Amino acid sequence: MKYSSSTPPAPPEWMKVRLKFATEAPTTAADVREKVTGSGLHTVCEEASCPNLGHCWSRGTATFLVMGDRCTRRCGFCDISTARPLPLDPTEPLRLAETVRSMKLRHVVITSVDRDELPDCGSTHFAACITETKRLNPETSVEVLMPDFKAKPESLQRIFDAAPHIINHNIETVPSLYREICPQSNYAHSLEVLRRSAEAGFMAKTGLILGLGETIDEVKEVIADARKAGVKLLTIGQYLQPTSDHAPLKAYIAPETFEELKSFALKQGFVYVEAGPLVRSSYHAGDALDFLLQADGKPADLTEKT
Repeated sequence: MKYSSSTPPAPPEWMKVRLKFATEAPTTAADVREKVTGSGLHTVCEEASCPNLGHCWSRGTATFLVMGDRCTRRCGFCDISTARPLPLDPTEPLRLAETVRSMKLRHVVITSVDRDELPDCGSTHFAACITETKRLNPETSVEVLMPDFKAKPESLQRIFDAAPHIINHNIETVPSLYREICPQSNYAHSLEVLRRSAEAGFMAKTGLILGLGETIDEVKEVIADARKAGVKLLTIGQYLQPTSDHAPLKAYIAPETFEELKSFALKQGFVYVEAGPLVRSSYHAGDALDFLLQADGKPADLTEKT
């Protein structure tokens, strides 16, 4: 999709932050990059140009991108390339699990590109990545940020059978912008994925990005829809336009608005909400885990009937 060129608004003061690194990092960003590169894996941290990469990597955490680095969908906000994907690599699940073990991660996030060209949308491979990671890392909790798999029940069931501890699927934006921003996605499908995940007994999570032209009332409607679907964890962040070829940034959202939306979400019944300009789906995922487990639980405690 072609977007009309326009000059984005100037970044306000609250977006001009100094890059932060953990003061007592268990590892360094260079260590993480070396291990990821050496294993032939990809991270969404790099592929999606996440602004929090330095902070997370210096704390020894990363979000792994499986099923390749080429996506079959073209979403206007996303910096991952759209191209004909390569065949799936059957060695990837084991390589992922071994890398997680070598990094000694307490909490790992696994995400993927969309693989709509495959009959199962890649769900069998994605499930294998979860299973192998859990097998080699029994003390590590596993969070997935998964595509909608076209809301196919059999594909979703494969993920459920692999039993990740948290299932995240991002709604991303409001329904009125789907045709423009993510034309190959479907708002109803996303809600169905989240509803089925919650009904299957998993801690369901979703995320939104703001600044694409949505109204606050529309955002609140999406938050309410997600909660009705059984979602308990929510992230809300600021859209940052990767390049001039991407969907134009319409507005920077004030911190006070993020606080307003966080308060609204908590009143709706969400148990954990991260909302702020630099918040991303996997940012502080370990902090959410600590909150859910009250710092002394076990990963298995996250699975519950809702």
